[in-house]
Formats: sequence, structure tokens, C-alpha cells
Amino acid sequence: MTINQHLSEYAGLPVEEFSNTTAQDAVLPPAGERAWRVRTEYDETPITDVWRRFREQVDTTQVTTLIFGFWAEPYEGKVDHPVYFLLKAAAEFPNLRSLFIGDLVMEESEVSWIHHNDITPLFAAFPALERFDLRGSQELRLEPFSAPSLRTLRFEDGGLPGHIVRAVGASDLPNLEHLDLWLGTDNYGGDATVGDLAPILAGDRLPALKHLGLENAEIADEVAAAVAGAPIVARLEELSLALGALSDQGAEALLSGQPLTHLRVLDLHHHFMEDAMMQRVRSELPNADVSSQQPSEDEWRFITVSE
Repeated sequence: MTINQHLSEYAGLPVEEFSNTTAQDAVLPPAGERAWRVRTEYDETPITDVWRRFREQVDTTQVTTLIFGFWAEPYEGKVDHPVYFLLKAAAEFPNLRSLFIGDLVMEESEVSWIHHNDITPLFAAFPALERFDLRGSQELRLEPFSAPSLRTLRFEDGGLPGHIVRAVGASDLPNLEHLDLWLGTDNYGGDATVGDLAPILAGDRLPALKHLGLENAEIADEVAAAVAGAPIVARLEELSLALGALSDQGAEALLSGQPLTHLRVLDLHHHFMEDAMMQRVRSELPNADVSSQQPSEDEWRFITVSE
């Protein structure tokens, strides 16, 4: 699967696009009623010019939700990366609560080709941020950080580096309720191990977590085995190992581990379980979504989003 549609809704708000084609005299909706996507197109107006016009034409003090789409070719210089000009303009966005960086579709960039830089300063610059989503991880850097207001943290990628997983696990996130990590495949930089996940699965730094997604994982069976005995699971309401390469081995680990019947959602869709195992899971864990069965006779098991 590839990502081929831009967001139409984010953080509960409809998306309003502000791009290189937005007219200077455009009639725009109230700033606080939309999730604003700022983007340009290849070989069109530089993103810095679009960003400047956005701040001139929209009351940024009322903006609560912001999305960055295409800003430059993946291999171009990083001076135009959203992190740089967001940090410079932080004072202009006192009410920013939700931020998505990387709403790019396949025609703009494959997910694993999206280049980033150090996103750590964003959390200090926007201390009231409640939701942060990021797609892609080329050259991505993150140090352990403190974000008391953060409720949702999501990384979408075809190969999430282990150092990013470790940084998340070492961060101070006392009110985080929703965490999604698309672990991906080693072919695209997804070198995170079950050991890297250990602090997250212990849950000591995530006292409020209700939803945990360890998704799109080539190592889904290993993740399932670790989850089966993880302390944090007993506190969760939702658990997702979807989009990955889960097989009978991982499913057996889940069935043999701690009880999972308390979960309101157990998402295992896109898997490589055999029919007999799938029926066992349905019988013993009626809350489990085991849709999108993949051909288990194939030796090569694939994740949903890689390149």
C-alpha cells in the first residue's frame, strides 16, 4: 500500500489548504475552525513564500491545528524545512494544539524518502501542544524531551530508526494517551528492536497511556511476544499490531500471554495467520480485528507501508 490521499480531516477539524495557488484576496474561513495545510508544489512558489503569505492572510493567533504538506524535494537543502520556520514564528501561534509534519502522498515523495531534521526543539517552543504527528524519518533526530500537555504522538514511516524509539521511551510524557509507532522494515532504516521498545512496554513513563500502536512492523512476531508479557498492556484500552507481518508465531504468543480480553480494541488487521490460527484468535479474543489476511504460503511477508 502507498499513501495516495492527503488528509481531509485532522484533530477533529476539516482541512483547509493554503498553497501556492491561494489568491491574495481569497475569502478564508475563520482561523480556529480549520486544520490548515500549508504546502507548495514542485518547481512552484518556495514554501517560505507560501508560509509568509499564510501568516499575513490568516489570523495565526487563532490557529489551533496546522499541517505541513509538500515543502521541497526530499534531497534539497533543509533550510526550508517546516521545523526551521515554525520555530522562528512560534510566538505567532499561541493557541497551536495539533501539528502534523509530512502530509505528502506518493506522487510528492515516498514515505521513506521524506527528509527531516531535529524536531526536539518543537516541544519546548510549543509547550501547549496536545498532538504531534510526523510522516517519514530520513535524517530525523529526536532527543528525550518533556511535553506535559501532549496527549497524542504518532510516527508514520516505512522504517523508523531505533534511536527515535529510544528517545520516545526516555521522554517525560505524563499525560500521553495515544502512541503510534510505525516500525517498518530494516530495508528502509527500521532498525528498532524489541529491546528499544522495553521502556515503552514497561510503561513507567507513560502513566496515562490508553492506546498503543506498534504497527507496520516487519518484526511483528517479536513485538507480539514482548507485548504478551508487557506491564503496560493491563492498563491499555486499545492495542494495535496492525499493518505488519504478524504470523501464527506472534498470534500464539498473544494467546499464551497475559489476558487481552479487557481491551476495547485489539487491531491485528493485515496479517499472515493461517486459517486455523485466525479462527482461534476470533474465538479466544472476540475483540480482535483479524481482517485483511495475507497469503501465508508466500515465504516473503510484507508490511503495509515500506518505501
